[in-house]
Amino acid sequence: MTTPKICVARIGAPHGVRGAVKLWTFTEDPLAVTDYGPLKTLDGGRTFEVDTVREANGHLVATFKGVDSREDAERLNGVELYIPREKLPDTEDGEYYHADLIGLAAIDAAGAPVGRVVAVHNFGAGDIIEIAPPLGNTLLLPFTNAVVPTVDLKAGHVVIEMPAEIIGEDPTTSDD
Repeated sequence: MTTPKICVARIGAPHGVRGAVKLWTFTEDPLAVTDYGPLKTLDGGRTFEVDTVREANGHLVATFKGVDSREDAERLNGVELYIPREKLPDTEDGEYYHADLIGLAAIDAAGAPVGRVVAVHNFGAGDIIEIAPPLGNTLLLPFTNAVVPTVDLKAGHVVIEMPAEIIGEDPTTSDD
């Protein structure tokens, strides 16, 4: 089995003419991206070593060893940087890395299958868990204690308590 990889940063546009780039980090402390050693692309084909880093307005400005010109930096725009999961610190009770949740079975309180966790999103108003049922469209549900009261990583599942009301179109009506 391959070691899960966690995306900790994405390289943005060049910053200046000497190879610096904007760096968008996905770590609790943005500067922690320098604590994990060399960063790799998802396929492991390229390795990047942070040379310098400083905070900017909502992102970091970083240089990487071997990236010495604006042209070199332009070619890196959009590259995502990963580390092996085991390099991350342990989480507190009730905290989870998204990568640990993806792939878990989703069951209801009686143990009946609901689907499988395919993603965890955050569009600014809190985490949303995406569940793919065996048939039909995926479900986007708030990742709250009320909707997901149990996360059992060892058992490989989350328990879903469907909200009593979901606002949206009534599937029994038609505009035809």
